[in-house]
Amino acid sequence: MLRVGDLDRSIAFYTGVLGMQLLRRSENPEYKYSLAFVGYGGNPDQAEIELTYNWGTSSYELGTAYGHIALGVPDAAAACEKIRANGGNVTREAGPVKGGSTVIAFVTDPDGYKIELIERKDDHAAGNSLRS
Repeated sequence: MLRVGDLDRSIAFYTGVLGMQLLRRSENPEYKYSLAFVGYGGNPDQAEIELTYNWGTSSYELGTAYGHIALGVPDAAAACEKIRANGGNVTREAGPVKGGSTVIAFVTDPDGYKIELIERKDDHAAGNSLRS
């Protein structure tokens, strides 16, 4: 679950830039929050990300416990090009991880959360629109 400052902006990023689908959305007026679930498919076959908007809160301190979300992609450089073309922020271009050969890249969502793209040539399960 990620707490976000603007639910519509975050939905636009995860669907329009990363190619996920909006799986469901709900409002809870009594407790003043809204939820949206995004992913490349629904549970149990695919993981989902829960986006939580607490009404009236526009930003959060990300803290030191959060690292990043990681997504497997068949071609990290092509995914970066597509993300950039869709208005996304690539913060580390595709290249080998320090001390290894796995190709990775990083992008940042509108709230500052980091998302790692891990190149997995044999990853046919990703099923996402970041494929080239």
